[in-house]
Amino acid sequence: MCLIITSFAAVITTIIWYFHPGLGKNTKLGMLALMYWGASLMWTVDGFFSVAEGEGFLDLSLNDALLGIVIVLCGLIVWIITLFLSNPQRIISGIQHTKQ
Repeated sequence: MCLIITSFAAVITTIIWYFHPGLGKNTKLGMLALMYWGASLMWTVDGFFSVAEGEGFLDLSLNDALLGIVIVLCGLIVWIITLFLSNPQRIISGIQHTKQ
């Protein structure tokens, strides 16, 4: 279930990043998409190792679904912290530069 949830988040973020390039540039959506694609790759490798050990590729339990949701939320938290640290358009300090 982790693979399904993180892949879904990766696809949604990538679609938003691709079709709204101006939005993605200011908000670093590409970084968020890469985090989710990295998590999806990690869960894919985990699935292959599970198959090699004789288990199923996907774990559809509630605990695994909760883990996937936690991973997506952790990605969002890291992304928001990165946005605050990079401070696009001086949002935190309240300084807005206008053309005169």
